[in-house]
Amino acid sequence: MLSGCQGKESITIEDRVCPQCGADIEIFSIDVSAKCENCGFEIYNDKLNCVQWCQYAEQCVGPEQYKQYKAIQASQAARRKMGQ
Repeated sequence: MLSGCQGKESITIEDRVCPQCGADIEIFSIDVSAKCENCGFEIYNDKLNCVQWCQYAEQCVGPEQYKQYKAIQASQAARRKMGQ
């Protein structure tokens, strides 16, 4: 794994509201998903992430997480297509 992100200067953190129980969930910009500490509901990082644009993404996040990001990206694209 690379030492730090090669395409972005800083990692961000975002607070989200759990859609199941209403508790706060913190998710980092590099996380694929995060679980609610209150009820265990899993949310996914649906923001634009480095895997979509950075040439170093697979090296940076590792092959397993890279595959997860790509699977989520494909799933989101399919849902958007179905919603049209």
